[in-house]
Amino acid sequence: MAYELKLPDLGEGLTEGEVARWLVSEGQDVAEDDPLVEIQTDKTTVEIPSPAAGKVTQILVEEGKVVPVGTLLVVIGDGQVQRAQPAPAPAQKGKATPLVRKIAQELGVDLDSLTGSGPQGRVTEEDVRGATSPAEGRHEPLRGVRRLIAQHMSRAHREVAAVTWVEECDFTNVDLKRLVATTLKACAESLQEFPELNARLEGEEIVYLDRYDLGVAIQTEQGLVVPVVRGCDSRSVEDLQADVERLAEAARSGTLATEELRGSTFTVTSAGKLAGLLQTPIVNHPEVAILSIGRIAQRPVVRDGQIVAAAIGYISLTFDHRVVDGARAAEFGLDVIGRLEK
Repeated sequence: MAYELKLPDLGEGLTEGEVARWLVSEGQDVAEDDPLVEIQTDKTTVEIPSPAAGKVTQILVEEGKVVPVGTLLVVIGDGQVQRAQPAPAPAQKGKATPLVRKIAQELGVDLDSLTGSGPQGRVTEEDVRGATSPAEGRHEPLRGVRRLIAQHMSRAHREVAAVTWVEECDFTNVDLKRLVATTLKACAESLQEFPELNARLEGEEIVYLDRYDLGVAIQTEQGLVVPVVRGCDSRSVEDLQADVERLAEAARSGTLATEELRGSTFTVTSAGKLAGLLQTPIVNHPEVAILSIGRIAQRPVVRDGQIVAAAIGYISLTFDHRVVDGARAAEFGLDVIGRLEK
């Protein structure tokens, strides 16, 4: 008897996933619930188990392919499933997004002449731009976390009217070992006074959120991930620090749970060891603001007419100008700085 494993509905409105890595090979015997494949979504990586014991008869989707929910991935046990070998057909204009059609028009590219590389034959921006110049250099497809980052950043660039505000902050009174946790606490307190920065834009409505679940940007070997620290308004800095450390370790080891990457209302990022005087961070869509901490160093400042050394760094706040006015963003930034300097 053959068992067919199709890409399951992974919830959260997800309609597709990338086959990131096969954990078995054709001809291999597996037990029920043995891990078969890792699926990368725009939230996290999910490990799919075998539905039954038996031999892996056919692997039908290769690594790196993005397929819709319901696609047959693998056959376990006796029996064969005919592999689909569709011939690529020229994409029509209906198989490109309005943005891609606009780019094609600007570059003078005929969409009907292209074979789409996107899901279901859709023509992508890369297909269009690739048609305007000869291929050169080493080509490597976007995969896994890097593909998701590229999609997320492109969406944020298209949909967010981003403006960045920058001001210096005196971190002398901040325990730098708890820098991120202290900043999370300060931001959560300030967000209660400036609710438009703890919001989302949904169609023609601004949704003001009454929870303070803040994302923390963490760099891993696979790319940038943003796990969520819950309830930052009601927890101590010590408690937040423990959570930040736990999430950072899970992010770097690739063991973050799906729910730990969902539902942030505002994001904090720090340059950390990479330093950098200041950053102009990209808003973590669908949020409307993100705060970044630049390099902190001993710098000369004037106090009571005297030049003294202090731990100075720059705070950058990028915000969606459709939702947040510049003056309010500046007031919020100064409020956060005031809390940190105390």
